[in-house]
Amino acid sequence: MKSDTALLVEPVLLILVSLADEPKHGYSIMQDIEGLTGWTMRAGTLYGALSRMDSLGWIEESKTDDYRRRPYSLTLAGHTELARQLSVLSNLTRAGLKRAKPHGVTKRRA
Repeated sequence: MKSDTALLVEPVLLILVSLADEPKHGYSIMQDIEGLTGWTMRAGTLYGALSRMDSLGWIEESKTDDYRRRPYSLTLAGHTELARQLSVLSNLTRAGLKRAKPHGVTKRRA
C-alpha cells in the first residue's frame, strides 16, 4: 500500500507499536513500520524519535557486540504510553468515523 501522501501518524506512535511485540534494531523497526503502513520512515526520523523516546524512558537500548544492531525494547513506561496513545486514538477514530458520514447529502440527478 504505497502512497505519495504524508502519513498523519506520529513516528513515535509507530515505533511504540513496532516495539510492542519484541525488541528490534533500527532497520527492523523501519521495515516493520513500512509493512504495517506502506510508509517509509527515514533513518533521521527514526533515530531522532528513538532519542526522544529514550530520554522519556519509554525505550531502552540493549548493548550487544555488534554496535550496528543494537535492539531497542519498550520499558514499562513505554508500554503504558502505548496503551494511553492507542486509547486516545481509538476514541478519535470512533468520533471521526461517526462525524465523517455525510449528513443530508442527496444524490444529484443526471
